[in-house]
Amino acid sequence: MEKKKTLVLGASENPDRYSNMALYRLKAAGHPVVAVGNRSGEAYGIPIHKGPVEDSDIHTITIYLSPENQKPYYDYILSLKPKRIIFNPGTYNPELIRMAESKGIHCEIACNLVLLSTGQY
Repeated sequence: MEKKKTLVLGASENPDRYSNMALYRLKAAGHPVVAVGNRSGEAYGIPIHKGPVEDSDIHTITIYLSPENQKPYYDYILSLKPKRIIFNPGTYNPELIRMAESKGIHCEIACNLVLLSTGQY
């Protein structure tokens, strides 16, 4: 399986949060992970950065922020030029999808955890 460098946007140290579960599952599957959240911290040895962090070669951005909370990140998300964006349940955002697809970025309405567990990631 191809390893896809993934940015988890909305990452959390809280093990009850789906974004935290995604960090764990992505790392366990061998995907390089970058994490951005509302607070600095660490989960499973992955630093969580407060606010945007410059990185390159991001294949996938998986979003765990409500559409309203995504707005400050629009320019950041598009500047990373990922190959795809995964909109997890509760994050569907037609405005960002239109913007991303106009730049050739594939958008999926899916659950990151399901994609990983079914081998579709």
